[in-house]
Amino acid sequence: MGYAPKWRDELTDQLCYAFLALETREECCRLLEDICTIGEIQALAQRLEAARMLRAGKTYDVIAARTGMSTATISRVKKFLQYGADGYKLILDRMEKEGRLSAPGSKNKDE
Repeated sequence: MGYAPKWRDELTDQLCYAFLALETREECCRLLEDICTIGEIQALAQRLEAARMLRAGKTYDVIAARTGMSTATISRVKKFLQYGADGYKLILDRMEKEGRLSAPGSKNKDE
């Protein structure tokens, strides 16, 4: 049986298909800019970075200093890393395999 989140409906499926239809990072940036506030985009990016850093064994204090996140939010990310739907694991494993996880301050290899 496939994964079926409680929040899933026709509209959220449409959103997922919209992301799947993107072909480049620029297209993704354009869509994110149109559907999210800058703060929302930054919050998503911070959560992904926190997940990466947690997997690397970094402390909450180090993660908070790098991302500006509260320890409560970092704790939620850790909870989802451990007990969530494995979305963080899936994407971090894939990005690591593709060499798309950057060290702090480095440029992405596509730039």
